[in-house]
This record gives sequence, C-alpha cells and structure tokens, in this order.
Amino acid sequence: METPGSQSSLHRANLERVVRAVRLSGSLTQAEIARTTGLSAATVSNIVRELKESGTVEVTPTSAGGRRARSVSLSGDAGIVIGVDFGHTHLRVAVGNLAHQILAEEAEPLDVDASAEQGFDRAELLVGRLLDATGVDRAKVAGVGLGVPGPIDVASGMLGSTSILPGWSGTQPALALGERIGVPVAVDNDANLGALGELVWGSGRGVRDLAYIKVAGGVGAGLVIDGQIYRGPGGTAGEIGHITLDESGPVCRCGNRGCLETFTAARYVLPLLEPTHGTGLTMEKVVALAKEGDPGCRRVVADVGRHIGSGVASLCNLLNPSRVVLGGDLAEAGELVLGPIRTSVSRYAIPSAARQLELVPGSLGGRAEVLGALALALREMGDSTLLGGAAPQPTPAFI
Repeated sequence: METPGSQSSLHRANLERVVRAVRLSGSLTQAEIARTTGLSAATVSNIVRELKESGTVEVTPTSAGGRRARSVSLSGDAGIVIGVDFGHTHLRVAVGNLAHQILAEEAEPLDVDASAEQGFDRAELLVGRLLDATGVDRAKVAGVGLGVPGPIDVASGMLGSTSILPGWSGTQPALALGERIGVPVAVDNDANLGALGELVWGSGRGVRDLAYIKVAGGVGAGLVIDGQIYRGPGGTAGEIGHITLDESGPVCRCGNRGCLETFTAARYVLPLLEPTHGTGLTMEKVVALAKEGDPGCRRVVADVGRHIGSGVASLCNLLNPSRVVLGGDLAEAGELVLGPIRTSVSRYAIPSAARQLELVPGSLGGRAEVLGALALALREMGDSTLLGGAAPQPTPAFI
C-alpha cells in the first residue's frame, strides 16, 4: 500500500505530473515535459519509457530548435472526449481523442427559440451519430465539455439570465446533458471556451495570459490568467459588453445605457445599414462587403473596432494581458477592424500596457468554442484511470 511520502507514492505523483502535462498540451517533447513539470531530464526519460511500455503514451521522432527530439502524446486509443457547443443559431459537436486529434465534427442549425429540452435532445442525437460514425467504443468516452451562450453560476452550475436562449434560463445544462448520455459533463460559457480553444488549438498558443473577445449577438470576453480560465466567484468575469461608453446612449438589454454592446453587437449595428443595404444582413455579410470595398460597411466595421478598442484598453489597464484574440465573424475583417482597435488601445490604455499588447485575429473561426469544449473536457478529467497499466513499483532512477 502506498503511504504519503513513500517512494511509490512519489513515483505515482511524478507519473501523474507527466501525464497531466501531456494531456493538457496534446504533445510535448521530453525537454518541454521537464520544463513544465520541474522534473529532471533523467526522471522524465524513465517515466516516458514506462508510460510507453504500458501503452499510455506514444513517442514519435520530431525536431526542436533544429535538433532531433522525441514528441510525446497520449495514446490515440487511451480515451475519447466530446465537445458540444450551443450557439446563437447552431449546435456543433466534435469528437476527439486524448492525443488532441479531432475524429469527427458536425454542425447543424438550431432554432434560437427552441426549449432547453429540445436542444439537449438534439445534442444527444448528434453525439450518438458522431460516435457511431467513428466506430468509437462508448466505454472509452472519458468526459464531455459543453458550451452555452450565457453565464454559468460556478456554485450551482445553473445558466443565468440570457436573451440569446431565454428558454434556457435557470436550467443546469451539465446535469441535463450528462443524464442523457451517461458521461460526466463540464460546462462553461461560450466566450470562456473560445478563449480556451484559441489557447490550446489556435492563436493563443504559447502564452499564459490572454483575453478572447467575441462579438456576436452579445459581446463577451474569455479571460486566461496564468494559463487558467478566470471566471470570478459568480461566473460573470469578462462581461466587457456592459462597460459603459455613453451613459446617455441606447438602452442595453441589461438595463443600463450606452454599454459597449449597444455600439458593437450585431443586433444594434446591422439596423444602421438597413436604409442603404436592405434587411437580411448578417455580420458575416457586412464583413464580406467591407473587404470588397463597400464604404458603408467599411465605416461600420471601423466604428465597431474603435468601440471594441475602448473595451480592450480597459482590459489592458486592469489585467495587462500579453495577447488579445479577436474571435467571431469580425475577425475575418482583418486590419479593417484590427487597425481601429489598435488606435483606441493606443489612445485609452496605459502606454506601457499598450506597448506590450499583441492583438491578433482568432485562427479557429466558428470552431473556437467547440474545440474549447474539447479542451475543457480534457482539463477536467483525472489522470488516475490513464495509469492503470503503468508499473506500480519504481526504480531509484524514477525518484
């Protein structure tokens, strides 16, 4: 039996440290594992050998800094995770393995006025269809990550008030979906998952602190501090859409006036173009027209960027992130929107914070949230079940 402080318990702890580092990153060289875990190169080498022999990890040749290296990832058949993302007008599901490989992904339209029960029923069917299509053994599903477009109370797991899916207010999405598919479900709001998706899979890779800005039906920010999503005690951290820009401005859905959201969200911006462009516009279409040179759309995109920049400047002054990632349809506008954001940041942010900031478009597009849901599932699962085949008795070289 292992006892605290014993050789075997220390060995087990080192095994879990290595597995966790690889699980969160997808793949790491042995040198990167040593830096991440603080273990010696010799200890990492021996642990990787043990994990490879047990079938827990796979090791493939690679290069790092021009030198030969070995890339370590979890075995492709060690387990499966599922990501589910409920958006304003869509449901997207992805299936991946513990080596961060996407096995299947599919999206379908979702009626925004559908009830929560209908939404979860649709999700259950789509999850089942993807698992059947990939031939995955359902017993290998280790966890599910779920994204919803509204604030989640950290203590209760309950979805707060949201005007995007009003029929879902007061539900417990993780519990409801978990009961349907029989697998533990971790839930978070879409902006947080967008941040996590870009951190693990996209434009946020390589940094420990960033803000992911999503502008769609509302405006939100996912905040990453020291590599971890910051949610706040009530789960509402990052609601930059309700920073007041003009206290005499339009009435916001939150009840205040002149919130950032009232100058940037699609529901407020698109009507500005209806007199000249007619109805039926989407933000995606506005961005496309702006890139083609349409003067009205270019002006609207620039104005939206300028206002977003005010919110980003506030984030810089408060949190001093090293990188801000712009997601959603607006990111496709490139410098048409990024330029005005930078102008506002340079005007309103503390100069030292503005100089250190890197502003980039998201690289995952509409997939950021569902990939973030996969990353959430990977983060929430434990490591103990992955070590069942690892040798229980250490040798002195492992200590």
